[in-house]
Amino acid sequence: MSTHAHRSRIPHVPTARPRRSKAVAGALAAACALLLAATGCAATASTASTAAAEPAAPAAAHTSAAPRPAAPAVPEPAALAGAKVNVGEGATVGVGMPISVTFPRPVPRAERAAVEHWLGVDARPAVTGAWSWVKDRNLLDGQRVDYRPPAYWKPGTRVTLRVGSHAVRHFSIGRSLTATVDVRTHTMTVTEDGRPDTRIPVTAGRPGLDTWNGTMVVMDKQPRVYMDSRTVGLGDAYHGYYAWAVHTTTSGTYVHQNPAANTHAGRANVTHGCVGLATDGTAERFYRRVIPGDVIRVTGSKDTVEPGNGYGDWNLTWSEWLAHSATRHGGDGR
Repeated sequence: MSTHAHRSRIPHVPTARPRRSKAVAGALAAACALLLAATGCAATASTASTAAAEPAAPAAAHTSAAPRPAAPAVPEPAALAGAKVNVGEGATVGVGMPISVTFPRPVPRAERAAVEHWLGVDARPAVTGAWSWVKDRNLLDGQRVDYRPPAYWKPGTRVTLRVGSHAVRHFSIGRSLTATVDVRTHTMTVTEDGRPDTRIPVTAGRPGLDTWNGTMVVMDKQPRVYMDSRTVGLGDAYHGYYAWAVHTTTSGTYVHQNPAANTHAGRANVTHGCVGLATDGTAERFYRRVIPGDVIRVTGSKDTVEPGNGYGDWNLTWSEWLAHSATRHGGDGR
């Protein structure tokens, strides 16, 4: 299920785990097809309706009549006309969700500063944030730029994104929820609004197919996803539908229901890279509790997930984040 950006892994099946990689199903299937070739817990199809996926694949930013601030002095880059945004209009997301804007073609380095100037973020209360160019696992360099503050968003923040003269998006930050997986103790601790309130037994990636270490963000979730190890070169290790799948990396890492967790959760790591939860209602309860943008942290594992493998942005320090900005500085989101 989970896969390193530089190798394919697939956590999650009842037994051993290939390198992580499972493509998302349903609405995300096309985007995930590229991922499956290089990951572990591969998700290739789903019986869930597209309405069940949360959220669907990024859509082109839509227009709005909201007022715009004065235009930057530099000419507006043509690339903004075809830009897509990862957060839907009116959405409520978790505190870890970056704003991610992708382009149909790579933006030349000479135009990237202008793109940043024309991407306006207005946050209430105001935050200091910055754009940074991220090498997406499935895209070319220059096709993705993300915005985040130095630390997670404050719950209740209302954000407006302006994509040049073309579109505007409004969204809100919900409550704060972080789920911390300790692969050494085989447990996941859920903390909401600063208070740890749930400790869940889990089974993570077995040795050699370790679950990604570091900070990930819930990309989307689906009640039922088809995962096939053959898509990542793992033979017939596993293939079938898995329920209550919370998607955390484009390489195929999920937190999901896994029958193997009924025996091994809290005791041993036996998956192909995903985080497995028991079938006694544990997986469904976690699924229903989380929303896109919630934070999943894995500790005690090995390789740290790359920034462009899903929303791994928080694995960079603030100075590292600014180093990948064309304007090299943060600004007030207000």
